[in-house]
Amino acid sequence: MTLAERLAQAMARIPAADLLTGDGIEPHDMTATPTAAAVLVPVTDRAEPGVVLTQRTDTLRNHAGQIAFPGGRADPGDADLVATALREAEEEIGLRPGIVTVVGLADRYRTVTGFEVTPVLGVIPPDLTLHPAEAEVADLFEVPLAFLLDPAHHHRVSAPWRGRTRYFYEILWNDRRIWGATAAMIVNLSRRLQWAA
Repeated sequence: MTLAERLAQAMARIPAADLLTGDGIEPHDMTATPTAAAVLVPVTDRAEPGVVLTQRTDTLRNHAGQIAFPGGRADPGDADLVATALREAEEEIGLRPGIVTVVGLADRYRTVTGFEVTPVLGVIPPDLTLHPAEAEVADLFEVPLAFLLDPAHHHRVSAPWRGRTRYFYEILWNDRRIWGATAAMIVNLSRRLQWAA
């Protein structure tokens, strides 16, 4: 069975635990229609699969310096959210859409910044030479899939935000801090996939 087939089979399961739907959004924060967005979750096809993540540049207006999946808002010219994720991945890290085996859509996540993000799970060849877009991506790196999906690495933390306490997840890997929406989408994938390496 290929990695893409294993992932598709795991995605079809009913999740073992509740899924996270958003950034602890209050009902009055949800009055506006969210902006559709998509991210690619690029899983490397190797004996021990990894996931390619980006670190955003410090100069970006939104989410500067944060770790994220390649992705962004849907454009009117995108055929669907898969097309959005593939276009954004090509723009941000030089990943050609034709080499991605799309597994399927994961669970949508609503951010406090007004985006409804759909993760697109895809398998890519290992050891690709990728080219980060200098204006958006400061760095890219690969984290073992088994590490990311292990619930022991999902830490629920809190911080003050706009006068109240907001709770979110963070995942620490080497010197990297994956948190917020990216960590929440990883937690959802862990609950959905129930992955065993």
